[in-house]
Amino acid sequence: MQYAIVFYFLPCIFNTKARAQKTKYFVSLACKKSHCLEYRYKITKVLTIVINTVPMQHLKIYSKQDILSITQLRRFETKLGERIQVLNGAVNLEQALEHSSAKFVLVGVPEDIGIIANESVGGADTAWVPFLQSFLNIQSNDFLEGDDILLLGHFDFRDIETLIDSNAHSHDEKITAYRHAVNTIDDEVEHIVKLVTQNKKIPIVIGGGHNNSYGCIKGAAKGLHKAGIIPLAQINAINLDAHADFRPAEGRHSGNGFRYADEDGYLEKYCVIGLHENYIQQNSWIDIVNDPFIDVITFEDIFIHEKRTFIQAIAHATAFTEDTYCGIELDLDAVEDTLASAVTPVGISPLHARQYINYAAIDTKVAYLHICEGATKLADGKTDESTGKLISYLVSDFIKVADMK
Repeated sequence: MQYAIVFYFLPCIFNTKARAQKTKYFVSLACKKSHCLEYRYKITKVLTIVINTVPMQHLKIYSKQDILSITQLRRFETKLGERIQVLNGAVNLEQALEHSSAKFVLVGVPEDIGIIANESVGGADTAWVPFLQSFLNIQSNDFLEGDDILLLGHFDFRDIETLIDSNAHSHDEKITAYRHAVNTIDDEVEHIVKLVTQNKKIPIVIGGGHNNSYGCIKGAAKGLHKAGIIPLAQINAINLDAHADFRPAEGRHSGNGFRYADEDGYLEKYCVIGLHENYIQQNSWIDIVNDPFIDVITFEDIFIHEKRTFIQAIAHATAFTEDTYCGIELDLDAVEDTLASAVTPVGISPLHARQYINYAAIDTKVAYLHICEGATKLADGKTDESTGKLISYLVSDFIKVADMK
């Protein structure tokens, strides 16, 4: 059945248990017949987007031929793309994941809807294919064979983006619609991460915006709980990031994924490494310092004031989150001069990023890995083809370490 997602541009005030009164916009699933509308308020403007509500309708599952088409075959060599698993012609995704021998499930979320919803620079939808072109052409050898990796596919949300761009006429309408659209992305990312984790496999999610931290956290918490691995649907998260992404719950976007995961009860403990003091909002900072379940080690404390080394900061974060399963998050805008939605001239090095992935994977009970915000071409025209290769190094580092545990 088709449904219409109706965006009501009418501010409504409501209370929730977890947060104070805030201005929100209703979003309603409504039957295409007018008498089925859930809400009957006076509407100042309506933007209707018709989509099919099939679960994970935007997921494109890869075949072996898809993978081999970007794998550069060569005599006397074996590339990762030749060894990696796929779900060839699988009808039931849940059963296929259950029967797969893979330990890691790789999925792409190449979208920048959440980033645009956060009023930042788009382009994070461009890193997925360059990453694959690098990753699939890694040598299969004793260091990394590749046969315990399942490359599932990627999500394609371009239809939603196109519909919004063609129907929302003002900047405010577009931002509001994009924020509602992030909820659809949340649901689909959550669903696939839940399926993977409930089958006791480790999701590796490549974004995309950092809005997808919410779907990763929620999906992993629910999946691990369903598998009987954790008693409550709550997990921890460590985030190497120049930003806390703990902005107010003003509508979903790339800057508040951890806030929503916390307020919805799926995030138990949260630790940020490398936060830039210049880019933390005062209201968010007050909430963070007053919450005993959130910890922050700033970039300045590590590299300017030298209160602790980078490795000590990682050790602190893993100790803080060691009581249960933990998501490992890496926002590429923390890496100096790496093309991302918020490029920084002052940040950690690619070597630091690799060390973080390595030590965090060793010292935590890994729920998932999420690498996000990287781009090879931004909406403002900036380009850097090396981003995909950097992500490839980070993913291979993670698999090598996590596979030994």
